[in-house]
Amino acid sequence: MEETHTSILLLLLHLVSLSFLSHWCSAAFSPPDDYLINCGSSSNVTMDNRIFVGDSAKQIPVRLSAGKSLSINNPNYSANSPKLYETARVSTAALSYEFGIYKNGTHLVRLHFSPFTSQNFDLKTANFTVFANGFSILKTFSAPNTVVKEFILMINVDKFNIMLVPTDSETGFAFVNGIELFSVPDDLIPDTGAKLIGPNGLAEFNDLSSQVLETVHRINVGGPRLTPFNDTLWRNWFPDEDFLILKQSAKIVRTTHIPNYQPGGASREIAPDNVYMTAQQMNKDNLIISTSLFNVTWHFPVVSVTSVYLIRLHFSDIVSKSLNQLYFNVFINGFLAYKDFDLSTMTNRLLSSPYYTDFVADTNGSGFISVSIGPSELSSPSQKNAILNGVEIMRMMDIAGLGSMNNKRNNNKGKWVLVSSILGGSTALCLILLVVLFALWRLTKKQKRKLKPIESLGWTPVGVYGGSMNSRLSEGIPFANIQIATNNFDKSLIIGSGGFGTVYKGILGDNINVAVKRGVPGSRQGLPEFHTEITVLSKIRHRHLVSLVGFCEEQSEMILVYEYMEKGSLKNHLYGSSTFSPLSWKKRLEICIGAARGLHYLHTGSAEGIIHRDIKSTNILLDDNYVAKVADFGLSRAGPCLDETHVSTGVKGSFGYLDPEYFRRQQLTDKSDVYSFGVVLLEVLCARPAVDTMLAREQVNLAEWAMEWQKKGILEQIMDPFLVGNIKVSSLKKFGETAEKCLADYGVDRPTMGDVLWNLEHALQLQEGGGQNGNFSTGEASTSTEVGPRIPLNHIIAGDEDNEENGNSEMATNKVFSQLINSEGR
Repeated sequence: MEETHTSILLLLLHLVSLSFLSHWCSAAFSPPDDYLINCGSSSNVTMDNRIFVGDSAKQIPVRLSAGKSLSINNPNYSANSPKLYETARVSTAALSYEFGIYKNGTHLVRLHFSPFTSQNFDLKTANFTVFANGFSILKTFSAPNTVVKEFILMINVDKFNIMLVPTDSETGFAFVNGIELFSVPDDLIPDTGAKLIGPNGLAEFNDLSSQVLETVHRINVGGPRLTPFNDTLWRNWFPDEDFLILKQSAKIVRTTHIPNYQPGGASREIAPDNVYMTAQQMNKDNLIISTSLFNVTWHFPVVSVTSVYLIRLHFSDIVSKSLNQLYFNVFINGFLAYKDFDLSTMTNRLLSSPYYTDFVADTNGSGFISVSIGPSELSSPSQKNAILNGVEIMRMMDIAGLGSMNNKRNNNKGKWVLVSSILGGSTALCLILLVVLFALWRLTKKQKRKLKPIESLGWTPVGVYGGSMNSRLSEGIPFANIQIATNNFDKSLIIGSGGFGTVYKGILGDNINVAVKRGVPGSRQGLPEFHTEITVLSKIRHRHLVSLVGFCEEQSEMILVYEYMEKGSLKNHLYGSSTFSPLSWKKRLEICIGAARGLHYLHTGSAEGIIHRDIKSTNILLDDNYVAKVADFGLSRAGPCLDETHVSTGVKGSFGYLDPEYFRRQQLTDKSDVYSFGVVLLEVLCARPAVDTMLAREQVNLAEWAMEWQKKGILEQIMDPFLVGNIKVSSLKKFGETAEKCLADYGVDRPTMGDVLWNLEHALQLQEGGGQNGNFSTGEASTSTEVGPRIPLNHIIAGDEDNEENGNSEMATNKVFSQLINSEGR
């Protein structure tokens, strides 16, 4: 009879669940950013009632940098398997997907890997690293079986890319079957409220939302597996049975009542209804357990003993008949997290009201995270009980930051609490010693890996010029002065924005126009880039490098003040703005020459030089005389030492401009800047973005597309229509050859910036000169005349310097080249 009643109850529960299914679906979260990609296919597939778009489809909403990739099909695909796993994209080089971000905030990324063997590729042997905007989220990863990797992270940029880079650049390969990227509610990972737990008790942990979280476990305690179909954020929840230490200690409890969600508390996006409608409670009826004072414990194995984890616990009192009857204790890794925990006080005095709480802890070297619940001494013997509805465990990844995606963030609010609470420390003297040792270690690390102080690089006086603006040393500027200069950051004065923050036009007290770049107030994201910019620009001066007037760090602000560039960025003069008239070919060449001079100085002004790492048309600015100046040095790095060939570093930069060799090997050289500059040259000629996902697939990547035309010798057919009939064939030919050399696959085959500068000067002289090469580009073939003996570049620069103070650098260079081209020049 009892079994019959149980069966009826389960049936009713099932019917009730079905009745509310439509309610759950209608209330599903609608993400502003929602990308579902079926990798290695041109067709769409459906999984969990969601449509995954083929990455080979013509209208794919993301930019795929296919490179050396190909689509393969699973020859042993079973109809019982998800359709998403029928195909895969495999690449022997770096593979990148770029996504446009419409709403900055918290996002969820899922990567699907289901290996099979096809076309001589055994995907089980693949080994590769996955980057999210330059930050490594999977290192030397392989997938011998089907696996889904999930990450929760903050995205505060307009473009986000996922890159897969083979570990072995010669014989290795990477693969992926599917990608999900979508927005989640920002309160899914609140910035505050989490508690550090360790041997020293509890402490507040802040800046949680800025962490990169990898999902390790998501458990529906006391309930069945929940699939993405049952979850508003399309998550999987797994049963807890395999993690219970003593199965007889727990007893499943269920309810058919829908949870009483309250404003400001847990929502269906935090966890679905079914998580809060099932739980494990103490099994006091089991005769094996002789006392009612016992704990129910779960052990969850984790991926890294040395990592720190976010532990989220879900509760809903579905066992009490009235309020204030249930008191219990909660333990994390054996440490007391809650004593005499009363859910009634946490949930507006409502039963069955969902509640969750976050803790941060390490593994204590055990290799697992343990969660325990047990009775409180406040409860009467007949009411002693404890419950748990759900558990989520997420690994906090390298908290140094998310690369170029969100730059760096300030972790000082919780870092020392984390050290003292989790790692321990017995006396104040030991803590002081630890701080000193940590500071010394950081200093040593910076000396080895970060940008070296410019004064130690032996900068030559080449390119140091006078003038009221350039004579200013970068200095701290009071925050109050900056408020006055920008009319308290008046929105009408905004002239731009980027990953670091917002740029305002301002006027300092001495009537000097400036550009004020303000990081997000109080966030401290991008702190290392902020300091790098100050370090670089405080010590170097060049006519073709933007000058730093000063900076401000008061009140947790990060503000950089630059000389004001009246004409804005080069990009705005090429496309995307109707404010400016099209530039003539001569003016475009002069701008390219100026930018090349600035880069050449960066690369050669010291024994090691500086590598910019983010050359693009938006980082080349123009003053009121159209003099080009390179800007934004936040990603700059010192070049390799004399006995080194490269700098080993994580990939950073802007998609569409990144050196493919740097992508593959993570080895940075000055030739990486040369590649990026080659893309800029094509932007200048074609007047279109480096990446345009609205175009046909073969035209999306400017560098790849334009080089196909260049190799056919018909580059003039894709240039800016405004330039048609205005470029001499010989000048265009030299310009195209220069861009092609810059974009060589391997750095060793690319010219130096000095060579690029020389060739651009030559292209300008061919444009201005006459004779047999005076034909204008109308599709006619022409052969350019090679110049005579080449003058060493330092002679050209030296000739240039004599006239820099008068702003006549172009004239000076023209004089030098007139001596080469005209027989009467010397």
